[in-house]
Amino acid sequence: MSHSFFLKKAGITIFYLLLLQANGIAQSVTHNLKNSFLNFEKDPQLKYAISSLYVVDAQSGVVVFDKNSSVGLAPASTQKIVTSISAYEILGKDFSYRTDISYDGKIVNGILIGNIVVTGSGDPTLGSWRWAKTKEDSVINRILKSIQEKGIRKIDGNIIVDISNWKGNQQMDGWIWQDVGNYYGAGLNSLLWRENQFDIHLQSGKNIGDPVSVIGYTPNLYTEGYQSYVTSAKKGSGDNAYVYIQPKEIRGTIPIMENDFVISGSMQNASLQFANTLADSMGRKGFGKNSNVSILDESTKGSVNNTLPQQQLLHIEISPPLDSIIYWFNKKSVNLYGESLMKTIAYQQNGFGSTDSGIKIIKKYWNQFGVDEDELGMVDGSGLSPMNRITTHAQVELLKYAKSKDWFTSFFTSLPEYNNMKMKSGTIRGAKGFCGYHKAKNGKEYIFSFLVNNYNGSATSLVNKMFRVLDSLK
Repeated sequence: MSHSFFLKKAGITIFYLLLLQANGIAQSVTHNLKNSFLNFEKDPQLKYAISSLYVVDAQSGVVVFDKNSSVGLAPASTQKIVTSISAYEILGKDFSYRTDISYDGKIVNGILIGNIVVTGSGDPTLGSWRWAKTKEDSVINRILKSIQEKGIRKIDGNIIVDISNWKGNQQMDGWIWQDVGNYYGAGLNSLLWRENQFDIHLQSGKNIGDPVSVIGYTPNLYTEGYQSYVTSAKKGSGDNAYVYIQPKEIRGTIPIMENDFVISGSMQNASLQFANTLADSMGRKGFGKNSNVSILDESTKGSVNNTLPQQQLLHIEISPPLDSIIYWFNKKSVNLYGESLMKTIAYQQNGFGSTDSGIKIIKKYWNQFGVDEDELGMVDGSGLSPMNRITTHAQVELLKYAKSKDWFTSFFTSLPEYNNMKMKSGTIRGAKGFCGYHKAKNGKEYIFSFLVNNYNGSATSLVNKMFRVLDSLK
């Protein structure tokens, strides 16, 4: 027999040995997951709960473990991976928002006899502190500079914010009352400002039970302030104060002896806040005080008195690119970004931004890749609503799909790290989840989604138990 025959035979033997080794590893991981998940389900915290864990081999797509992967559960913020991946696919990795600043009327001897018109595009970064170029002062100064460069010295007119290209609900359907007044529950229309968030500065008393006073707001609000029913609690008790929007109240507790304790609320009319901020800035710059600001929304546009005349473009505000937006969306779990992306998908496809339309587009898109539309029972883009229902199978299928795309590195970078694993977490009352990727010590890569609904006891205790299950992948 030839030397090449023995080499070929040896090569085949090594191949089968490696295959057997791989199968052995896969069986070992499956066995460990089965045992750890069985113990997990027997825990008293899961007595009335339902859990789902779905794990696949990242290279082959072979299912490593499956329990309840076809059951729709409340995903909390793990839903953000669905919105993120959908935005990359439908909007494109290089997508940026543009906010147009225009004027109507005519300019006579340096005086604009007409209005400044700002057309919202849903840019969630406008006025955000997360990028130098998007900060409030930077945006306002660029707008003022564009007015000056046009030769306008005075303005005899108003500031109009046009948000008529999106559905005008400021609050999201399906969100609970305790959330919508707080920063993480900010609603939106197509002109967002400072992430539709403001800070409330509180001062507590020296004794437990003392009333807590509101001592200021950042930024200064152009609408009425909030009544405090907050009381002082023991030192170190933390932030247990909640903002309510109707009536405008703050309730709960903060620690005693706090001179400037800051909590954050959701701005209920961010477009009006922006318009008044711009008007005041123009007044300080000598353009004249624009005392009249107005909002043109879907209900008023088209009426005789609210049809905008022909406009001339002054300036375009361009947002950071999509991958930068998604970085913060996932890394810091900014709910507002998800709602903006959802409506933006609808606007780009249909010419009008609404959450319902965005959800329909996303469901239809992933159906062509084998994800049943009913697996994506979404009512929002962020996962804040307890009404969302998504399967772990759907989440893993999207995560698996993402690995083949040229934007994957950016998406992967956006995922936080917990338990030494790259994954998005999710938390709402009674629901906890993790989904993402992990590379084991032996080089095997896994994609997983792990959701738990209706557990009891502390979230911290549950998370530690979930991590012990996921440790089987290491």
